[in-house]
Amino acid sequence: MARVTAAAKKSALPAAPAAAPVDPLLAFLARAESVLARLEPLLPPVPAEPDWSAPAFRWVKTGGLGHTGRLEAVKRLAPMRLADLRDIDEQKARVVANTRQFLAGKPANNVLMTGTRGCGKSSLVRALLNEYAGRGLRGIEVDKADLVDLPAIVAQVAHRPEKFLVFCDDLSFETGEVAYKALKSVLDGSLADVPANVLIYATSNRRHLMPEYFSENAETKVVDGEIHPGEAVEEKVSLSERFGLWVSFYPFDQDAYLNIVNHWLGYFGLTPAEIAAAERDALNWALGRGSRSGRVGWQFAKDYAAHRKVAAAKPAAKPAPKTAAKAPAKPAPRAAGGRK
Repeated sequence: MARVTAAAKKSALPAAPAAAPVDPLLAFLARAESVLARLEPLLPPVPAEPDWSAPAFRWVKTGGLGHTGRLEAVKRLAPMRLADLRDIDEQKARVVANTRQFLAGKPANNVLMTGTRGCGKSSLVRALLNEYAGRGLRGIEVDKADLVDLPAIVAQVAHRPEKFLVFCDDLSFETGEVAYKALKSVLDGSLADVPANVLIYATSNRRHLMPEYFSENAETKVVDGEIHPGEAVEEKVSLSERFGLWVSFYPFDQDAYLNIVNHWLGYFGLTPAEIAAAERDALNWALGRGSRSGRVGWQFAKDYAAHRKVAAAKPAAKPAPKTAAKAPAKPAPRAAGGRK
C-alpha cells in the first residue's frame, strides 16, 4: 500500500520542460567568434600611415596574414651630392635629365644602370634623392626577394602627390627564380596602367640581369640567312628591354681614380700639399684591392684622412727640461798661520 502511494505521488509531479532546439546558425557563429578570438593575438597590427615627409622608404616584410609588408621611413640619407660624383659626367647627365622630366610631369623612362662594381651606380640614386627631395622626389628601396610585392607597393603610393623612385640595388636573377616576372609585369606587361608618379631605377653588374650560358647558343637558328635566338635568350633579353633607359658604367683609369681620391681628401679637409703627398699611398691602396673604382677611392680617403687627423692631434713631445749647471765648489779657506 505504501509503495502504491509513493508511486502515485511521483506521477502527480509536473514533468521537466523539454530543452529548446539549438539554432545551427547561432551555434556556428559562436564557434567562429571563439576561433577569431584565439587568432586575433597572432595577427600583426594594422600598419600605421607612413611618414610621407621622409626622403626615402624601405619596404619591410611583415609576414602576417593579410599584410604583405609596409613602408618604413628612412629619416637620413647618405650624404652624397651630384657634385661628389666624378668622372661619370655622361652617365650622370642622362639620368639627371630623365629624373627632371619625371619631376616636371613629362614622359620619363625606367632606368637600368649596369657596369663595373663601385663606379657610382647606387651613389647616383642617393645623390638624386638628396638633390631633389625638396621638389617631392622620394625613394623606395626594395630587395630583390620582395619584388613580388611590387603591385602592392605601387598601389600604396599611387594616390600620393610625391614622385617615387622604386630602387632595387644589385639586381640579378638566377635560373628558376620567379620574382623577375613580377618586375616584368610592373615595367611593361600588365593590363593595369602604372601610375605616373612611379619609376623603377635598378642597378646591376649584369647587362641582361640573368645568367647567360654557352649552351643557350645552340638554340639559335638561321632562317633565310637571318639569325633567330632561342627562347631562353629571348626570355632573358625581354626583361632588360623593358627598361627604357640603359646607362653603362666603365672601369676608371689611373687619372680618374686619383681625381676621385683628391676630391674626397679635400672633402675631409686636407691641404693641397697633403693631397699631393698622398698619391703614392692611394695607388698602393688600389693595387692591394685589385681595383681603381670610386668606392676604393672613397675608402682610401677615409682611412688616410683619419690617420692624418690622428697624427695632427697628438701633441708634440716636450723636450726634457735642462738642469742648471752646478757652480764649481769654492776652495776651503786656509787656516790662519798656515803654511804658504
